[in-house]
Amino acid sequence: MRILIVGAGGVGSAAARIAVRRSFFDLLVVADYDPDRPQRLVDELGDPRVLAARIDASSAEGVAAVVREHGITHVLNAVDPRFVMPVFNGCFDAGATYLDMAMSLSVRHPEDPYEKTGVMLGDEQFEAAGRWSEAGRLALVGIGVEPGLSDVFARYAEDELFSSIDELGVRDGADITVEGYEFAPSFSIWTTIEECLNPPVIFERDRGWYTTEPFSEPEVFHFPEGIGPVECVNVEHEEVILMPRWTGARKVTFKYGLGEEFIGVLRTLHKLGLDSTEQVSVKGVSVAPRDVVAAVLPDPATLGDRMKGKTCAGLLVTGRGKDGTRRSVYLYHVVDNEWSMAHYNSQAVVWQTAVNPVIALELLASGTWQGSGVLGPEAFDARPFLDLLAADAPQGYGSPWGMEER
Repeated sequence: MRILIVGAGGVGSAAARIAVRRSFFDLLVVADYDPDRPQRLVDELGDPRVLAARIDASSAEGVAAVVREHGITHVLNAVDPRFVMPVFNGCFDAGATYLDMAMSLSVRHPEDPYEKTGVMLGDEQFEAAGRWSEAGRLALVGIGVEPGLSDVFARYAEDELFSSIDELGVRDGADITVEGYEFAPSFSIWTTIEECLNPPVIFERDRGWYTTEPFSEPEVFHFPEGIGPVECVNVEHEEVILMPRWTGARKVTFKYGLGEEFIGVLRTLHKLGLDSTEQVSVKGVSVAPRDVVAAVLPDPATLGDRMKGKTCAGLLVTGRGKDGTRRSVYLYHVVDNEWSMAHYNSQAVVWQTAVNPVIALELLASGTWQGSGVLGPEAFDARPFLDLLAADAPQGYGSPWGMEER
């Protein structure tokens, strides 16, 4: 297997740090628009299998050229979701297997954005599913932590724990703090703005997909391993698009623990128009307001030594167990920032995101996971994935997942 990671930011760098401890690949090329970023990572890792390259993720032709130059078989897209389609199309053109952690962007309904869907997350990719299937090529979409691990949990719950599922409810939260900053998101602010200010999507089997207002339906959810109660709200996310396609769940939701301060900042950015991606002229220079916000905030990849606490990604499943009785189970994965920094020099949020596509790549390399078309994690057997995640190194990745009866 010859892998290309597009993007040498926090998640891309964490994926490389995780992958170099494994033996399933022959070559790993880390590419970025700024060639100095992947070169610093290559120097840090000191692994002869790892190379640095320059890439323009906005150009399908440019992506395809890098794939062909290095004989790449598998591409992991680790850049902002605005670049999904060029990377996705470049991989198809060059004949490579594609993986991403966020899907093509949505466009809200022009007349009724808080009730009806417009263009949904991933629609552009699913429109191309036929040609990927016909070519016998695989695009494994939404295989980060969220989307990603919760989608694996959904497959596991349906196959091994439940006879029927009323709701798959993704519930994510954390108690992470960042010392020295009044406001410092632990993940890409560009992506955070996109998913938090767009109309959240909900799925119901007898209704289909529909939308609601941002930050709607707040609920206090109790997270495990000492994190405790966190208020969670509806947020637009890919799981709600993916899970209904491969499971029989009657309802799918996604709620994230943002906190009042974070929600207040996002609402202020929206009121001021600073969440916009449309170019404006500032003293003769054309810039997008959201790019300015991202530029003035600290890079999440550099915050690890200032972060404290844990992050939890999980799925609350309600329905009837295999014996037919009512059951409610929370499947979850917790990463402590102190642990991820000590073992991988990566902060908890980006490490938790990065480990899942690396595991998927290993399963594809071994032939344990196989398929063609545009597929989500739910389309594959969950047990091998969860076993690899939890098993101690060197057999696995040494990061156990948990299950609580609720």
